[in-house]
Amino acid sequence: MEVSIPARLRAIRAAHGLTQRDLARRAGLSHTAIARIERGAMSPTVASLQKIAASFNLPITALLGEDGGAPEGIFFRREDLTCLTFGGHTIRQIGRNLSRHALQMMEDTYAPGADTGEAMLSHAGEEAGLVIRGELEVTVGDQVRVLGPGEAYFFESRIPHRFRNIGTETCVVVAAATPPSL
Repeated sequence: MEVSIPARLRAIRAAHGLTQRDLARRAGLSHTAIARIERGAMSPTVASLQKIAASFNLPITALLGEDGGAPEGIFFRREDLTCLTFGGHTIRQIGRNLSRHALQMMEDTYAPGADTGEAMLSHAGEEAGLVIRGELEVTVGDQVRVLGPGEAYFFESRIPHRFRNIGTETCVVVAAATPPSL
């Protein structure tokens, strides 16, 4: 299931009676960035989505248009996974409305050069991941490590962090977060 972030962002902004400039000021982003995200001309980073959601005092899932009334499943086909795209970074998440769950499981795919954004991410919880294919540069606080297939990470998410594919091939990571951050 592909999520339309531009449409959700426009609808939430309009429901709050804000202009793009108002939202940009509240979220600490440029007006140009908000306008490009709403037009679908730019894929927002996870950090940008966190700032936008926080400016509305909403969970990030509100921007992802998750259906709180959707029935929960136990088994999921690939096409049932919630697919979120942030430029060259794609997340295939198991389940839709994770607000009732303590765990988020996902497949992260990073095209060569893709990353989670210049801004470091920081939120409550823990994260873990196992690199399946490619190379991933993981920055956690002042520690930086390039991980390859079979290597993993596990850290407290409150420590500022960032992920980046510095390799020449697509990087695939099986990851988990508690509580769900998307």
